[in-house]
Amino acid sequence: MNEVLAIWAEWIRPSAGLPTVQWSILLAVAALTGHLVQRYAGIPKVVGYSMVGAFAGLAGFTGAVWPLQGTGLFLLELGVAVVLFEAGGRIPLRWFRHNPMVLVQSLAESSLTFVAVYWALTYVGVREIVAEPLALLAMAASPAVLSRVIMDTRASGPVTERAMVLSTLSTLYALTFCSARAGMMNTADLSLTNTLYPVAVVLGLSVAVGAGLALALRSALRVMSPTSENTGILLLALIAAGAALAANFGGSAPLAALLGGMLLKQLNPRPWSWPRQMGTASSMLTMLMFVLVSVVAAQADWSGQVAGLVAALVVARALAKIIGVALGNVGSGASWKQALWVGCAMSPMSSVALLLVSQFVVASGSIGPRIASIALPAILLMEVLGAILATFAIYRAGENSRPWTHKPWNNSTGDLRE
Repeated sequence: MNEVLAIWAEWIRPSAGLPTVQWSILLAVAALTGHLVQRYAGIPKVVGYSMVGAFAGLAGFTGAVWPLQGTGLFLLELGVAVVLFEAGGRIPLRWFRHNPMVLVQSLAESSLTFVAVYWALTYVGVREIVAEPLALLAMAASPAVLSRVIMDTRASGPVTERAMVLSTLSTLYALTFCSARAGMMNTADLSLTNTLYPVAVVLGLSVAVGAGLALALRSALRVMSPTSENTGILLLALIAAGAALAANFGGSAPLAALLGGMLLKQLNPRPWSWPRQMGTASSMLTMLMFVLVSVVAAQADWSGQVAGLVAALVVARALAKIIGVALGNVGSGASWKQALWVGCAMSPMSSVALLLVSQFVVASGSIGPRIASIALPAILLMEVLGAILATFAIYRAGENSRPWTHKPWNNSTGDLRE
């Protein structure tokens, strides 16, 4: 691929630069592939996006710099922030007051995931200083992947809602603790005070930015229609500004967006939906996010030893998610079978994990690459396999509105339209 790009560079002089051409073509191919895999295989579009990105990464695509920085980092942060803001806006805190066992279930599965992954990695010989950040990363499910699966299957029901809420809460925990841990990578003194202080700083700054974002949007919704095109532009612009501010002042941009969405839900409890224009922009950012994640993750160093460590992480994480949800299921209002499908639906890992890995790599030049060598292959694997498992769980729970069947090719017209 590098030789092909070198030939292109001799005669192509696009106004926006050659990387823009590369990414435009890559996203076009990803959009087509996502459509085809959903139409003819019945699997979510995100699998097609990830397959295209992984193929490009393995082929030597150089359009993504690792660790993430500059425009690529901001676009990924913005895509994650938009998804998490929407996910946070779906969580009414009043629900936890009426059904506190859901919160207990969330804490149980996240805690068990951390313990199980940490134990599994140290058991197979990973150093504790590397296993701990990886265990924190493993807590995070992927609301971005799950939301795309829900959209593609047109799912609704208790398993779908519970999985989305638990995935969002696990992401909140991971963003808080991983961001704080990244700031302590080069600190030898891990006393209680020095451990809790970074957590309080990250959480406090993110809450402040999130509250400002929620108040600004609440004020705008007083005078603007939720379905207006201008409201969509305002939402995206304020989320982008909040993400930049949170990252600049030492908070977490995705965490600030997530908290902003949750706070806005409390300030404006009436049901509200994203404008259609915002949905299109969000879909574009989401597709870019999935392709970027798989391009970067595919460029990791692959070996037999790494494969064994990745397998240990993935298996321990999957079992911990299922068992943790089951342990917290008592009194939560869900059946044991539903708890099983909720745990399976929380399998995906994607963009949030990649952002956190990038933070660890930037924070420590010695430990960060060791974390990335295990985390990147795991993220790529669970972005694809996790999406398929989540789809299977939703279908087995019977909450899909779209049947999992492929559509035959129309030989007479070759029509690709849905």
